[in-house]
Amino acid sequence: MGHTLTLEVPEKVYDLLRKSAAHVGQLPEVLAANLLAEATERLGDDPLEEFIGTLKSSIPDWADHHDQYIGKSVRDSMDDTKYNKSSDV
Repeated sequence: MGHTLTLEVPEKVYDLLRKSAAHVGQLPEVLAANLLAEATERLGDDPLEEFIGTLKSSIPDWADHHDQYIGKSVRDSMDDTKYNKSSDV
């Protein structure tokens, strides 16, 4: 069962939505509903959600930005590995 949701968005957001919808041959309302559905699916599929509130951290925005922190850590470790390999040669 669907639900009706009325949203008020800034003109800039609506213009971009209208142009994007026209580009793919959809109504802005249909595209907005699809984008909202995709966004809520991503929110529900967070693999770290079960750990929220279970870990102590000195980083106050860890819950909101954990993907960026993990990505930076992976990038830094890759940079360290690349540096270590080149210095062994």
